[in-house]
Amino acid sequence: MKYRVFGSALLVCLLFGMQNASAESLSDISNYRDYTATFSSSGQPDAAQLELLKSAGFEQVIYLAFTTSHTAIAKEDEIVKELGMEYIHIVVDFENPTASDFYTFVALMQRNPDKKTLLHCQVNFRASSFSFLYRVLYQDVPMDDAKADLDTVWAPNETWQALIFSILQENGRSPECDFCTWDTGK
Repeated sequence: MKYRVFGSALLVCLLFGMQNASAESLSDISNYRDYTATFSSSGQPDAAQLELLKSAGFEQVIYLAFTTSHTAIAKEDEIVKELGMEYIHIVVDFENPTASDFYTFVALMQRNPDKKTLLHCQVNFRASSFSFLYRVLYQDVPMDDAKADLDTVWAPNETWQALIFSILQENGRSPECDFCTWDTGK
């Protein structure tokens, strides 16, 4: 049997079984953050990145924005289901997030706490804020650590800061911590 080599890139792909020489990683997803082995957040992944999430062992995708958002991908729910993952959509109005939105997310997370989950929205503002609260209130992550992670994504605006403070207060927690600053970036 004869083999022809058409170029070194093809040879590398054949030798190592790679489907794509420039394979993406999870860190290529907009504002992707890993918090634990089973919980991450991000901005909107594209269809190929949803496949990457499945390959990385994710079992559940929770989406927090409107399906009409400019970054939303058509039929994300169908794509996720076809990949064998669970898809959950919680519509969170960026201009008017509610405690009910957050507690709906909490109930879903607590239903299957060990299910590997990606929480995402358009750019990871909603998702990182919910992640911050969830980690502090339900995973006992120190406030300083969770706030430092939140700060890598954004400084919550007044609307989101009010929601965060309100939820912390109703759970007997103060937003104050040794290294926390709550500057809204004004």
